[in-house]
Amino acid sequence: MDIRNISEDDYYKVINVLNDWWGGRQMTHLLPRLFFEHFQSTSFIVEGNDVMAAFLIGFISQTHQNVAYIHFVGVNPKHRKNGLARELYKVFFTEVQRLGCHTVRCITSPANEGSISFHQSMGFSMSLRKDYAGLGQDRVLFSKNIS
Repeated sequence: MDIRNISEDDYYKVINVLNDWWGGRQMTHLLPRLFFEHFQSTSFIVEGNDVMAAFLIGFISQTHQNVAYIHFVGVNPKHRKNGLARELYKVFFTEVQRLGCHTVRCITSPANEGSISFHQSMGFSMSLRKDYAGLGQDRVLFSKNIS
């Protein structure tokens, strides 16, 4: 498996499988094309034998320039539990640290126990924020110092 930066051409590769990877949940609205156009240097894709195995979409905050944000991570169900997400996070940490970031942040739903467990295992601290994404839309906020 090879890890490389995403390109604009990867948009359809990701969008065409996204809902399937999430068990039929409608997720494509959370990943507009603009991420593939404007955040290529901090977003990555894993491929092997012409098959996409995983991707990570991340960027550096324009407001807090020493903070990086992981917006979306997906792993093909056939390749889960193989360390691909962990490897993508490490590649992301290395790149954003090189660009001057000291902190990485991301969020998830309180119901996403797998994500919460994964982020805890990666050393992220977490807090629950009520109504973070709107009334009744609580989120778990993660933060990790990478300096």
